[in-house]
Amino acid sequence: MYKQAYYDEDFLINYKTGNDYYLDDACDDYPDYIKRDKLKLPDVRSVDVSRHFTRLSEMNYSVDLGMYPLGSCTMKYNPKYSDYIASMEDFNKHPLENEENIQGNLEIMYNLQEYLKTISGMDYSSLQPSAGAHGEFAGILIIRKYFEMKNELGKRNEIIIPDSAHGTNPASASMGGFTVIEIPSNSDGLVDINALKATVSEHTAAFMITNPNTLGIFDDNIKEISEIIHKNGSLLYYDGANLNAILGITTPGKMGFDIVHFNLHKTFATPHGGGGPGSGPVAVKSFLKEFLPVPIVTEDNNKYKLFYNLKNSIGKISSYYGSFLILLRAYSYIMKNGNNLRKNTERAVLNANYMSNGLSEYYKIPYKKLKKHEFVLSTENTGKKALDISKFILDYGIHSPTTYFPLIVKEAMMVEPTESVTKKDIDYYINVMVKALKADNETLKKSPVNTSITRIDELKAARDLILKW
Repeated sequence: MYKQAYYDEDFLINYKTGNDYYLDDACDDYPDYIKRDKLKLPDVRSVDVSRHFTRLSEMNYSVDLGMYPLGSCTMKYNPKYSDYIASMEDFNKHPLENEENIQGNLEIMYNLQEYLKTISGMDYSSLQPSAGAHGEFAGILIIRKYFEMKNELGKRNEIIIPDSAHGTNPASASMGGFTVIEIPSNSDGLVDINALKATVSEHTAAFMITNPNTLGIFDDNIKEISEIIHKNGSLLYYDGANLNAILGITTPGKMGFDIVHFNLHKTFATPHGGGGPGSGPVAVKSFLKEFLPVPIVTEDNNKYKLFYNLKNSIGKISSYYGSFLILLRAYSYIMKNGNNLRKNTERAVLNANYMSNGLSEYYKIPYKKLKKHEFVLSTENTGKKALDISKFILDYGIHSPTTYFPLIVKEAMMVEPTESVTKKDIDYYINVMVKALKADNETLKKSPVNTSITRIDELKAARDLILKW
């Protein structure tokens, strides 16, 4: 440990000459091979340091710079008030702090549980999962535990998933020990009801679906799907990736779902986290409460407590009580928006349909015309490759859509403008996308040419995972 030292010239001189600032000789116990003899730092002006890091920040595109229309990923603007609140010292508590001293944090977690229950139409929720896919996996484990307690797990070993599903759906089901059965979409991009009826059997544990689906289409037959699944004694699982398309308008509970996971980054504008930290709470109907991951937060006479004694819980799936500062950001977003959460949904749906209609004259947009928060277009009718279009538009200062997903659309580009963007943003994006179609193939193949790094070998990047800076 170092003595307290002020940032002044004397300290810098002593530090550079190697005079130590140890409080005691404890550090002498460390082996020599991990001790540092000196610290090499460049001797540069502060303005050069500032310019260096500012230049680096400008080389990386972000939601703070412009439209980031990654369909399925929902890269909406993250409000700075949420970051400010999450940085407040009073919320920065040690995870082993006594519960009496973190009542404020626990109250926020409890209130967030209640809000998520109302928003989803579920009865109970847990904030434990640390990402959307983690929440999805928790939901699968709940399904597994449910049928295990009913002594049906040996028989109920299949989970049905539509071909428009997110890639994490079959992965989570498989990791949970289930066999994945895929069924096709119909000509409208919805679940093929006849295929579902033919596939459901005594072996079906659950049906996983997000509504609206990855095509940005709301499934009109969701109540019939619910009846088919529940009549079979199976469970209905809601992938909450697209919850921001129905927020404040309807709920998974009204549609008949039994389990829901949330993607707080998609719906409530928390950071994606690049794999973590994140948060993907899971909510259930009352008959599944005892299977939730622990702890959940309970309240009794204005006292809040971490509750672990759920009889058949799938157990603890995150350290301590989850990603609290992500939960805090989502909570602040909900509190700030209030009834405007529905308006955000309506604006996101309006933006997606405005953009879809603006591009429909130039690109093929399959399935039903009316979209929700996102849409999928195809370059199949243009003679151009979706990847080349995605690369070309980078030169115009905008980020490409999600490319080649979902797999059921050839040369797919999946676009989600979100509620964060303006009409001016969308019009500019449409114009650049049209301009890309007018470019010759040779130009497209060379794009981008004005970015800090030009066209990369994507196949090599996928196979040769050697990164350098």
